[in-house]
Amino acid sequence: MSEAIVLFAHGARDPEWAAPFRVIHDRVCAERPGVAVELAFLEFMTPSLDEAVAALVAAGATRVGVVPLFMAQGGHLRREVPLMVEQLRARHAGVEIVLTPPIGSSPELLDAIAAWAARAV
Repeated sequence: MSEAIVLFAHGARDPEWAAPFRVIHDRVCAERPGVAVELAFLEFMTPSLDEAVAALVAAGATRVGVVPLFMAQGGHLRREVPLMVEQLRARHAGVEIVLTPPIGSSPELLDAIAAWAARAV
C-alpha cells in the first residue's frame, strides 16, 4: 500500500453521531479496494488526524489524502486543519500529505442534497 485516504470529520460526544461517517468509510473502501482508508476526528472521538496518519505511514503509506467531511469552511478548516496538515508533513518527511477541499464545496454533493431536500417534503 502506498496510497491512503483519511476521511476527517469533526467528531461529537455522542458515539452514534459517527454512524453516517462509518457508512461513507465503508463505501470509500469498496470503491477503492487497494487503498487504505481511515476515519479520523478533530475532537471528542478517536482516532485523531495525527493518530490516523501515523498508523497509515507505519503501514507503508507514502501518499495520504486528507478529505475533510465538513459542509462549510469555517474556522477549523481555514486555520486549524491547514496547520495540523503542515505539522503532519513536517513529522512525516518523505510522505506526501494532500488536503482536499471540504465535501461541502463539491457541486455534486450540493446537487444531491438539493435534489433530496426537494423530494423530502
